[in-house]
Amino acid sequence: MAQLTPERIVQIGMGFWPARTLQTAAKLGLFTELAKGPMTGEQIRQKFELAPRAIPDFTDALVSLGMLEREGDGPDALYSNSAEADAFLDKAKPSYAGGLLEMAHDRLYPFWGDLLKGLKTGQAQNESARGMASIFETVYSDPEGLAQFLAAMSGVSTGNFMALAEKFDWSPYKTLCDVGGAEGILAMSVARANPHMTCITADLPPVEPIAQGKIAEAGLEDRVSTAVVDFFKDDLPKADVITMGMVLHDWDLPTKKMLIAKAYDALPEGGAFIVVEQLIDDARRENAFGLMMSLNMIIEGGDAFDYTGKDFALWCAEAGFKGSEVLHLAGPSSAAIAYK
Repeated sequence: MAQLTPERIVQIGMGFWPARTLQTAAKLGLFTELAKGPMTGEQIRQKFELAPRAIPDFTDALVSLGMLEREGDGPDALYSNSAEADAFLDKAKPSYAGGLLEMAHDRLYPFWGDLLKGLKTGQAQNESARGMASIFETVYSDPEGLAQFLAAMSGVSTGNFMALAEKFDWSPYKTLCDVGGAEGILAMSVARANPHMTCITADLPPVEPIAQGKIAEAGLEDRVSTAVVDFFKDDLPKADVITMGMVLHDWDLPTKKMLIAKAYDALPEGGAFIVVEQLIDDARRENAFGLMMSLNMIIEGGDAFDYTGKDFALWCAEAGFKGSEVLHLAGPSSAAIAYK
């Protein structure tokens, strides 16, 4: 029998060390700069105006975490991006996934310091707990904050949307409306992978010009359009498929059921309603990221929560859907699909 050690406990308990190190590097734009070419520690220090004490600990810590590579030793050593960091943490690449890390650096990290308070009170511990407007009011009223928020959502979801576009059988359908579509990544992913599909990405008014810009950059204006929708007030646009990427988990149960009912009403007979989330496994034992995401929703919304495929199936059956299934996408993320 292997001897028990506290190593895993310490790694989890001190997990904020590597997390904050990576968030800080992403916030600085270190990986974007190194994508242009290797740099010495001193060049990095000067570029980002760091104190002398920061080097080499900061850069070598990133080497040990597998985010940077180092050629040589000492002051002349050259640092460069690891393959993983180069692919996903260079802001100049369309695959950039660092928006979530930047938002974690600026917002989530300090809010999670109040997790215990959130668990005891059941109340949000974000801006609203500090006498400020809610996250959505704050984000949607600040163009820079909105751009960061949308980039964060795209960063965590792009791979899942691409997987959905490839794995789901789109052949019976012709039209899609992505509700809460942010930058339009889901709609564009489906359009690219399925030339017969015509897609709409729908969101609030401040989001529309951002999505239109992304669609124009992709050259998909002929098959991807935008719509302005406030799903609390408006009916959803009619389409063969209604999708929601990381939307349902933002809300309490009555709001979740309201959105499911609106999706049902917008679909034709035989249509499909698809949600993309970090679905918690039905036994609630394995998907740690999904469960952590649900804890994050306490921080962000108090009574908002993530859910299982079984939960989704029950709510959709109550709304009138005939059946449902779960399609695994990538990592901790899945698509829950209900058929009308």
